[in-house]
Amino acid sequence: MSIGDMSSFSMLDLFRMEAGDQARVLTDGLLRLERGDVDAPLLESMMRAAHSIKGAAAIVGMEAVVRLSHAMEDVFVAAQNGKLALDALGADRLLAAVDLMLALADAPGGDPDQAWTNVGGLDAMLDALAAVQRGEAAPPAPPAPMPVPVPAPAPLASPLPVPTATIAPQAMAEPAPAPALPGEDLLTLASQARLHAGQLRPWLDALQRYKRQQRGAWDAVVRLQEAIAVHGDARLAELAELLAQRARPLREDLHRIIVDAESYERQAASVSARLVDETRALSMCRFGDGVHGLPRMVRDLARGLGRDARMVIEGADTLVDRAVLARIEGPLNQLLRNAVDHGLEAPADRLAVGKPAAGTIVLAARHRGGMLAIEVRDDGRGVDPERIRRAAVARQLAPAALAHELGREELMEFLFLPGFSLKESADEMSGRGVGMDVVHEAARRLDGSVRAESRPGAGFSTVITLPLTQSIVRALVVDVAGEAYALPIARVERVLRLARTDIRALSGREYLELDGIHLGLVAASQVLDLGEAAPGDAVVVIGAGPERYGLVVDRVRGEQSLSVQPLEPVFGKLRDVAAGALLDDGTPALVLDVPDLLLSIARLLDQGAPLNAGRRDTAAAAGPVRRILVVDDSMTVREMQRKLLAARGYRVDVALDGIDGWNSLRAADYDLLITDIDMPRLDGIGLLERVRRDPRLQRLPVMIVSYKDRPEDRARGMEAGADYYLAKGGFHDATLLDAVHDLVGPAQPGGGKPA
Repeated sequence: MSIGDMSSFSMLDLFRMEAGDQARVLTDGLLRLERGDVDAPLLESMMRAAHSIKGAAAIVGMEAVVRLSHAMEDVFVAAQNGKLALDALGADRLLAAVDLMLALADAPGGDPDQAWTNVGGLDAMLDALAAVQRGEAAPPAPPAPMPVPVPAPAPLASPLPVPTATIAPQAMAEPAPAPALPGEDLLTLASQARLHAGQLRPWLDALQRYKRQQRGAWDAVVRLQEAIAVHGDARLAELAELLAQRARPLREDLHRIIVDAESYERQAASVSARLVDETRALSMCRFGDGVHGLPRMVRDLARGLGRDARMVIEGADTLVDRAVLARIEGPLNQLLRNAVDHGLEAPADRLAVGKPAAGTIVLAARHRGGMLAIEVRDDGRGVDPERIRRAAVARQLAPAALAHELGREELMEFLFLPGFSLKESADEMSGRGVGMDVVHEAARRLDGSVRAESRPGAGFSTVITLPLTQSIVRALVVDVAGEAYALPIARVERVLRLARTDIRALSGREYLELDGIHLGLVAASQVLDLGEAAPGDAVVVIGAGPERYGLVVDRVRGEQSLSVQPLEPVFGKLRDVAAGALLDDGTPALVLDVPDLLLSIARLLDQGAPLNAGRRDTAAAAGPVRRILVVDDSMTVREMQRKLLAARGYRVDVALDGIDGWNSLRAADYDLLITDIDMPRLDGIGLLERVRRDPRLQRLPVMIVSYKDRPEDRARGMEAGADYYLAKGGFHDATLLDAVHDLVGPAQPGGGKPA
């Protein structure tokens, strides 16, 4: 923090910030010590933390904190000198002292009397610490005052016999406040700057098309001069030369403008991308910084229930959005409470089944597929899926016949229903399922998802998957009725290619077999009430359990990171729509609300509407379409090439690398292969050599598209048998399309070259 930032804080504010930081060092160290993980560096760090608090408290005149921290320092010094072996009881007393120190530091106006009315309480705490220092048994330390109650996201069905004074005052603490921290609005503006920079590309593409048209006009002038020279008309020759002289500078000027514009576009894209990254970094924090109070909460909660639990944080360095972390605080508290209350067995029960007496709860965070995945897992008793099946039938949530057919994954979904519990008798403590609907609803509000897994007798796990930030949403962009729509990627299970032969019909509704289950198909245009649209060949799988459908769309454009724009309040809540956004090319799109879509589908079913994919047999009428395989390990390059070629009517398949491409070539017939060179497993040259050795494929046209643009690289590609070599560095949409047209002709045989 800079001096300018510090100027907005009083000395008391700065002391409280330092006390909070040092209290974290003490708490983390004491929890390690309680588990028997004690060494000299650990004792040194805790002694210095207590010493630092003592000095800071003396500066602001908080004598009570000075006395308390001095007593803690003496205990650590005694342990360092070998005069004391700190055990779990000593750690318990020191943790209580840390709680008291924080309470004294947070006293309103710096007056400890307002937070600590029992004067003898401080003396009792000092006596307890002195007894620890002497290695003597001591009475329980007095509970520290707790001016800030622990937030409870949802009440448990059975009250927990845990005194609030033993729980850390803040289970999840935000990092120290930073006055200069930008809001999410700044991130939105930075994202818009990146999008606007991207909108230069269509303008440059238009200039390139104009350049090609100009080249055609120049060629016409040259042919005119040649024709006049043959006929020998001096007057026309003079006019043609004058026309050529005036046209020549236009070519040079246009070339210079395009070069300058492309340079500006690259710089603008680079700067705007860096601006987004830097702004996003300012709004992020380490996961461990936001949840550092949770191990203490778990420890205190377990002790109150007569259990022994240790909590481990994995992925502490994972960067998370502060706003997202704050909104997921309640669900994480609920999951951890459930793990302790309903998951972990009593120490004696664990020992009886061969487990360690102390249970382990892991809180893990990691980035996965552009999303934030937070997992809470324990090594407790787990949940028997058959108990869920019986409870679902008993509560009339599913007919017995249907419940019998449900798999384990579908059964786990019942845990997230409001009020669902595995309680089977009147005198039984409520089981897993309590408050899980709170977790599910919180994830849904954040455009995320949640799933649970269980190993009966071995443990239980809950994974919450969320967007990395609420301003930037990773989305799947699709076309429906000729318009672009986006679905949050966390809500999409998978994307499938739909073939007419895969479609089955039952009771007027269409479906396909997916993993042994009937997946109902519904045209997106029907759900969105857009009228009858052209049949699509892509299916986006959304929902879960019985509410799982295949949404048929015109085509899938690919994944994009979108800057979300809230809809104007004048529109109110639009059905099936969550927000607006601008695509990478500047095109506006609506971000769909997947839970709303599922409700709309259910509403159509209730009305007896015949849901179907809207497919019609148009292949015969349209005639054969040329088929192209694009092989590139870059998803961005693959999707761009696929999009360009599909827009011109070609049928395009993609492969991830040379081996994937080789398998695709052997499984189907293609009219053209477009491949990169540098790829894992099998590079483009190796793929091309295999193609030329294969009797069936050796005459297949092959185009190489690579960043390598040296003469020797081109020579290597052409020697291997490539028909065309295109450098990505000088890549333009029209260049690729022109090259494809030259190699295989238009998308449909007999068609003309597109303008």
